[in-house]
Amino acid sequence: MAGERILIVEDEAAVARGLEYALKKEGYEVLWADTGQKALEMALQRDPHLIILDIRLPDMNGFEVCRRMRSEGLRQPILMLTALDEEVDRVVGLEVGADDYVVKPYRLRELIARVRALLRRAYGELAMAAPGERIRFGEIEVDLERLQVTRGGRPVPLTPTEFRLLRFLVTHPHRPFSREELLEAVWGYTREVLDDRTVDVHIRHLREKLEDDPSNPRWILTVRGVGYKFQP
Repeated sequence: MAGERILIVEDEAAVARGLEYALKKEGYEVLWADTGQKALEMALQRDPHLIILDIRLPDMNGFEVCRRMRSEGLRQPILMLTALDEEVDRVVGLEVGADDYVVKPYRLRELIARVRALLRRAYGELAMAAPGERIRFGEIEVDLERLQVTRGGRPVPLTPTEFRLLRFLVTHPHRPFSREELLEAVWGYTREVLDDRTVDVHIRHLREKLEDDPSNPRWILTVRGVGYKFQP
């Protein structure tokens, strides 16, 4: 993939320039914002395909930037850069809508690989579906071609990762999947890269958006000792 527009949100110029150079070398168009406010403005005006977001910014933290982007309806993948061994950062990042994270200090090859994977899953072959295919359960409709979800006829805003997770579950009804299986199928990673909490956070987000009572779900069920399943 080449030509996709990537927004880097990083206040350290040397770090941003190094990342910009590496991404441009891979054929990507690169935008750079050194504050959270600039990032919000550029994301809305320039519509990047993917956002690389550092947590520590001079005017607001990356969690707040991510939260505001999602509240503005921005659904493109967000890759968050977190501090070494700060598990709370990774969990909070997922809570506010990030799709993936890379721990600092990172290797450029690893980060580029994550960027490619996120773009491929959001826009490439893993985002394709049979024309016109829709799945309905209750008042919810999942349009696999348009990558849209409605509930009672009203749009449900899902991040790209939330949609992929929902799509995987609804296209494999009744079958329980372990967290590790979901990590591999939806994220393309193993537990060596992401932990189980990643799956749990996204499952909770789906329940909050789709279930009448998220604490007592009807559709996305926990299978004790295994993981999760979709029960139509």
